[in-house]
Amino acid sequence: MSKSAPPPGFTLNINDPQIQEAAIRIQASYRGHRSRKELREKGPPRILQDLRDVVLLEGSAAKLVCRVSAFPDPFIVWSKNGQQLKDGPKYRYVFEDPDVVALVVRDGLLDDLGRYTVTIKNPFGQTSGSACILVEAPAKVSKGPGNVAAKKGATVVLKAEISGEPPPDVAWLKDGDDIEEDDRVFYDIGDTNTILTIKSARASDAGKYEVFVENSLGTDQSFARVSLL
Repeated sequence: MSKSAPPPGFTLNINDPQIQEAAIRIQASYRGHRSRKELREKGPPRILQDLRDVVLLEGSAAKLVCRVSAFPDPFIVWSKNGQQLKDGPKYRYVFEDPDVVALVVRDGLLDDLGRYTVTIKNPFGQTSGSACILVEAPAKVSKGPGNVAAKKGATVVLKAEISGEPPPDVAWLKDGDDIEEDDRVFYDIGDTNTILTIKSARASDAGKYEVFVENSLGTDQSFARVSLL
């Protein structure tokens, strides 16, 4: 029985230079894939590129990136200051390719400042690396002082809650002029607040008081009125 000829287009001419070139590319690709797989020896994870500190602007996002080598594929855990972070809207675990893992921190806040650690585990062991997220935020009076009505001779206290990174410079003013501190009128500056104290209040202490904060990213102020009875 004679063999019928194949339909047109179903034959390959192995002497065609284009066919030979395609075959060479396919063989090289297969050899490369096989070689990469064979070279991945089983063992504990290794960090090939350390995490680096990053700066997070308030309201924006930051990304910590680590390049690793691990076979079999590892289990990844991210933590902040020793507390494990869950993959979700705030913290997003990212796997960009087989050797790169990352953490994206969204909606930056001052509270996001801290040390972040990635722990990489597989059946043969584990390793870890750490870096800091440094948060930058404009100076802000998050809660201004309230108006005060006091008797003459009493102690008057004005308190404001402040924030900002770098930590802001703070000034208190009365009726638009800087307050010159002494033993009777002075103010303290803490990490999150500032307090103005007026001892043995006098009639001249009545007026409009302003707390002013400033850092490299912005300024803010708040006002309060002191009345003496």
